[in-house]
Amino acid sequence: MNRFLLFLLACLLGGEVLAFKPTQPLSPRIANYQIDVSLDPATKRLTGRQTLRWRNTSNDPITELQFHLYLNAFRNEKSTFMRESGGQLRGDYIDKDDKEAWGWIDLLSTRLTHDGGAGTTENLTGKAQFIQPDDANPDDRTVVRIPLNTPVRPGETVAIDMAFRAKLPKIFARTGFSRDYFLVGQWFPKIGVYEAPGTRYQTGPRGRWNCHQFHAHSEFYADFGVYDVRITTPAEYIVGATGQLKNETRTRNGLKAQHWHADDVVDFAWTASPRYEVVEDTWTRPSGGSVRIQLLMQPEHRAQADRHLHAVKASLSYFDRVLGRYPYPTLTVVDPPIHASGSAGMEYPTFITAGTSWGLPAGVRAPEMVTVHEFGHQYFMQLLASNEFEEAWLDEGFNQYFEGRIMDETYGPQTSQVDLFGFRMGDMESSRDSYVRLDNPAIGPSFGNTWQLPDGYYGVLTYSKTATWLRTLEGLVGRKAMDEIMRTYFERWQFRHPNAQNFIAIVNEIAPARTRFRYGPDMNWFFDQVLYGDKVCDYELTKIRNRKQGTGYRSTVQVTRRGDAQMPVDVLVHFEDGNELMLFWDGKARTQTFTLNQPSAVRWAIADPKQKLYIDTNLNNNSLTLAPSSAPAAKYAAKMLFWVQNWMQWLAWLF
Repeated sequence: MNRFLLFLLACLLGGEVLAFKPTQPLSPRIANYQIDVSLDPATKRLTGRQTLRWRNTSNDPITELQFHLYLNAFRNEKSTFMRESGGQLRGDYIDKDDKEAWGWIDLLSTRLTHDGGAGTTENLTGKAQFIQPDDANPDDRTVVRIPLNTPVRPGETVAIDMAFRAKLPKIFARTGFSRDYFLVGQWFPKIGVYEAPGTRYQTGPRGRWNCHQFHAHSEFYADFGVYDVRITTPAEYIVGATGQLKNETRTRNGLKAQHWHADDVVDFAWTASPRYEVVEDTWTRPSGGSVRIQLLMQPEHRAQADRHLHAVKASLSYFDRVLGRYPYPTLTVVDPPIHASGSAGMEYPTFITAGTSWGLPAGVRAPEMVTVHEFGHQYFMQLLASNEFEEAWLDEGFNQYFEGRIMDETYGPQTSQVDLFGFRMGDMESSRDSYVRLDNPAIGPSFGNTWQLPDGYYGVLTYSKTATWLRTLEGLVGRKAMDEIMRTYFERWQFRHPNAQNFIAIVNEIAPARTRFRYGPDMNWFFDQVLYGDKVCDYELTKIRNRKQGTGYRSTVQVTRRGDAQMPVDVLVHFEDGNELMLFWDGKARTQTFTLNQPSAVRWAIADPKQKLYIDTNLNNNSLTLAPSSAPAAKYAAKMLFWVQNWMQWLAWLF
């Protein structure tokens, strides 16, 4: 067949058959979207049509469908999102008096055809009903149910054709517009997840729809699928999106249409702006294969492109080596303008937003940190597809833990976050500091629906606390065993929506054997305290006593458990003659007194000398010595003098 006939056939078939080669599915591909959308930058509106091919993988006849209409979170002040956020998020806010600042999405028509588009058709237009499964807020319009005349049979695929219209909000949280910059996320009618019995926590005889409202701090949860999306914008706009750009066509009226395609992903997001400077690079895997990296930089941030690229490549290399293969051929990194900072630091499949500012010194590694963090979501949000509504810690907390590992290895464990004017801070150290410095570290557990966590503590409990207790688990079982746990979890549960119990089962499978049952037959006692509980860990070295006895000494070393968490503790004892002894305590009693008969007296002792218990809220009381050194005081005095001198010099420059 000649090239013209091939082209003609492709056009007649909408390009669906010949536009790309079929790939071997990595995922179940339950929800597959074909979307055609156009952006009007003047009105900030989207006009779209989509065909969703959804497969019923359960044994239940499905009598209704449920969809997210996320953009309705910005419809007015009465939505659950706005009530919970107060119209302010991440330091940005929505101007409630600005009519252009609001956003919404409306369904214009809905039609369902059974048997994947070859069977009977139901006109469902006008049948959508707003529901509020989480808080019964009658003014929230972020979830709809659509009752069906004919149930979707087990194993059947249906085609749902929808026309929709949307107005993007002014960016203050994740999505929308700011001047001529557009970050379009959570923008189309998106089907919920039907959880069959045996999926996550569903144990009843029938499955259920998991389709939560849009909350201020919760993110998302969706099934895997194939996305085939055509985006029409003014020709001068540079577009980046999830997946790969397949082709682009220009029209006579100054518009262009781009065809994007992504396999085995849970979402699709895109951006458009005429101001981007495009930077392209490639990361090559040592074992073969490569990932094409595209940076969409603001012109004023162009000089920082190499910082973003270095962080991306470090992340790709680390995850590929430690956790598992990044299976996609592309990664797009968006640099939002400062006036659209509410869209910075977000993650979508193969598409992330970073965040920086003009003139940011190299010693403040915010661009690197955000890039590393958002890339990590490709594993926990995307490839594992955790339910971020109900178990945000499985995504954010795991990702924060790996952020610390990657940043510390790449930029130094004590300088990975900040190394400026003598002040240094490591990334993992920063996570721990955020948790232990809470006014009340016992405020709540990491586990739970995000909108029901203690008000104002979502970030610390899901990000920082989780990263800190994961680092503690690593300390107890060792880095090698921890890597085996994480790798097994990823390999076993990618593309399958895991939950807490799935992860704990793998820990219990690996950790006891690798530690020779040092901590018991399982690690449930650990998770009961740090994940499901709110107990605080604090061990103090409280007493050292030496008494001369014959030719040697009878010494006592006392350790006290100040918190209510019970953790196994190593105690290192150092003697006057230079010998050392490592002791072990299960950490359960309130106090433990070790009695030692040695030829030399005890000089000092440290509880948890290797900082295995990273979750210990007060490391300053872990050691005790009978011969205090002036070195620490001298060290901090020198640091204080350094800062005072720099402060006075800065004042001199100012005046």
